[in-house]
Amino acid sequence: MKRIVILLLTILPLTAAAQISRLGQDIYYEGTMTGSFSDGDYAPFWFTNNRYGLSSHKNNYGYLRGGIHRDVMTDSLRNWRIGYGADLAVAVGMGSKHFIVQQLYADFQWKALRLSLGQKERPLELKNQALSSGGMTSGINARPLPQIRLELPDFLVIPGTKKWLAVKAHLAYGWYTDNAWQREFNDNNPYLYTTGSLYHSKALFLRIGNEEKFPLTVTGGLEMSCQFGGTGHNIPQRKGFPGPQYYDESLLHGFKSFWHALIPGGSDSNDGDPYRNSEGNQVGSWHLRADYHGKGWSAGAYLEHFFEDQSQMFWQYGWKDMLWGVEVNLPNNPFLSSIVYEHIGTMDQSGAVYHDKTDNMPEQISGCDQYYNNHIYGAWQHSGFVMGNPLLSSPMYNDRFGFSNRLMVYHSRVNAHHVGLSGQPTEEWGWRLLYTHEKSLGSYNTPTPNPEKANYLMAEVTYKPRQVKGLGITASYGHNDGEILGKSNGGMISVSYSGLFNITK
Repeated sequence: MKRIVILLLTILPLTAAAQISRLGQDIYYEGTMTGSFSDGDYAPFWFTNNRYGLSSHKNNYGYLRGGIHRDVMTDSLRNWRIGYGADLAVAVGMGSKHFIVQQLYADFQWKALRLSLGQKERPLELKNQALSSGGMTSGINARPLPQIRLELPDFLVIPGTKKWLAVKAHLAYGWYTDNAWQREFNDNNPYLYTTGSLYHSKALFLRIGNEEKFPLTVTGGLEMSCQFGGTGHNIPQRKGFPGPQYYDESLLHGFKSFWHALIPGGSDSNDGDPYRNSEGNQVGSWHLRADYHGKGWSAGAYLEHFFEDQSQMFWQYGWKDMLWGVEVNLPNNPFLSSIVYEHIGTMDQSGAVYHDKTDNMPEQISGCDQYYNNHIYGAWQHSGFVMGNPLLSSPMYNDRFGFSNRLMVYHSRVNAHHVGLSGQPTEEWGWRLLYTHEKSLGSYNTPTPNPEKANYLMAEVTYKPRQVKGLGITASYGHNDGEILGKSNGGMISVSYSGLFNITK
């Protein structure tokens, strides 16, 4: 693996050097100033979540952000294409880290195949990014991870199918950057956390249909991710096993760990026989989406079924948990452009009983999945934000739930209804509305005394004056109520300026 990476990193810059003169063309720049203020215990939910981790759950926060990007598709007429980006922020009220590298990446593409190196914000799979509640496995909630990613970023028509079949895929390895955050969050308590963890992700999607011939297309696929390697701190020992009750251990076992991340296998350090479990924190989703393309309008329906390890990967216990939604994009009108409705249900999780196969009871019951929680890595999170759907509560909120310094997802058994609306009345004015109603039972291991509910609202207006091209002003109102996060009202304002420039000799 190391030799392949070194070879790629050697060849690609040499190829790029031959075409360096065009790298200064069509560079996009943007500067943004954002401030959020609110009352209550926390910032309004949609002021915090699905912002790629560049936000805070605290009442008041703000940042100055500046970035440059050159889209790889600027070279769309060439076989070799090069893109890059740098996106930096200076923040207040967002923890102890004030200088943030949000994105720093380079893309090298040959025809349809792309090698992406670095830290980059990536869009949701098969969902409306502005209106959805987020993805279940790979969302837009947490800060992006640095990674080496080989991908078909856009659907590639399979030769010989007359455009009726197309494929999209990626394979990536990366690493977590929240060592300092995890240590600070743990605050010297004897609770589980990890440092130096590694990341793996892969996906394969197949699209069936030719929009030019027939208005219906169907897309389906599988994505899987894994947290592995690093050093585990305060790992709990299983009852009945020799050794200390809590211990630290290196979780990286050389090439085998990379292989077990790619093809789930192996076991974790405190598994032992007969309690073997796939190495690392393995998660994934099955996707299915159908779209009808009308003249000037479209409608789609989709589902995403999340699974931990293998107990919900196939049909062993039935698929009772999933995110499903509908999206309608209306013909041009001055009021409403797009509508999204989603239902998120994670109450089942293969049932409340888990039992490994033993001599006394030779049948294994793989229930009690504990979505987003892991007995070695704590939680499917990065710097306090869950890496999937934020309606399963992020660890940064745990002080409210009585689990301060515990790296875990408390509200994982949820039932939620989510609505997103947007419109573009004029070229200058646009608006967006998000509303979510959520009910939670906590989790199987840490249930709530009674069902808890919450309502989250955000109303947003954006103004882009014709007289000042590139200027954008967005004002938002946010509201929380209910038992989960309590009451909160707040406002957010963001001012941005963007454009293109060229570097000339």
